[in-house]
Amino acid sequence: MKLVVLAGGLAALFSLFLTPALIAFLRRRGYAQAIRESSDGLLYPEHGSKRGTPSMGGLAIVGSVILGYFLAHLILWVPPSASGLLALYLMIALGLVGMADDYLKIFKQRSTGIRARSKLLGQAVAALSFGWLGMHFVDEQGRPPITNAISWVRDTSIVLPSALLLLWVWFITTAVTNGVNLTDGLDGLATGAAVMSFVVYTVMAVWQYGQNCAFGQFPRCYTVRDPLDLATFAAACAGACFGFLWWNSSPARIFMGDTGSLALGGGMAALAFMSRTELLLIFIGGLFVVITLSVIAQVGSFKLTGRRVLRMAPLHHHFEMLGWPEVLIVVRFWIIQGLFVGGAMALFYAEWVRQ
Repeated sequence: MKLVVLAGGLAALFSLFLTPALIAFLRRRGYAQAIRESSDGLLYPEHGSKRGTPSMGGLAIVGSVILGYFLAHLILWVPPSASGLLALYLMIALGLVGMADDYLKIFKQRSTGIRARSKLLGQAVAALSFGWLGMHFVDEQGRPPITNAISWVRDTSIVLPSALLLLWVWFITTAVTNGVNLTDGLDGLATGAAVMSFVVYTVMAVWQYGQNCAFGQFPRCYTVRDPLDLATFAAACAGACFGFLWWNSSPARIFMGDTGSLALGGGMAALAFMSRTELLLIFIGGLFVVITLSVIAQVGSFKLTGRRVLRMAPLHHHFEMLGWPEVLIVVRFWIIQGLFVGGAMALFYAEWVRQ
């Protein structure tokens, strides 16, 4: 537990105090994201006041996670696990994909970033390599970080061939990262929701550690490999997001950009696979799911009927177009995310206590 608390605390401090330095660095060089503006036939929410706000704040989040995680292990002289390193790998790999997108938005002032195909290709390479590596590095008890079974709160009886498992990893990782990316449209919205998701993963992984089959075979023990280190990684992610939220809340002094949103989505996906909670991620990342579904509904309705179900997608922009203040939307969406993660914890615990 010392490792978990230390990693979370250090990551929060690094993020809180290093982000202003990043803001100053980006401002001096004019590294600000292009803002979409309304034009003939295309209406966007009025975000003119955000012009000039630095982006690529995800660098502070990812950097704080790395520093918090490794420094905690160094202070307590505990070696990192294969699971923790794999989680960091997926986060960093997807963060690099996001950096490429942010580069075009900032240096080329192209508000749409890299082409969708290029982004999907980068996500696929990161996800498939993570999945392949996760099936290896078996510990002394024969447990790999990722199993071939589809999981809910623990592994189910549905076992996939390795090729299908890689496709499953790709699908979940792409869905989660794009969900977080779509949610990152208002000051603090995605960051605050991510804090809740990572806190839930921290609590669940700590519980899995206390009830782990590695300590002896007993009814309802968990077969998760390296649960304490997964809790350490999740705590570092939660702490980094928490510190960053100080500067990202309205009015934001910095945006996380795709560097942050894709990295955070990667961290959630890694935790879902290695903590055996893949399907439970629907609730743990509930707000991201709702936001993604709103885009799917908008696009699907327009293609099928020529009509839009929302004034603008994603969903939070629909409420902006209705005249809701930004802060009101963010707080209410945080409440929705809180209900989702509360439901996730209830389902997780209910599975444990059921007879």
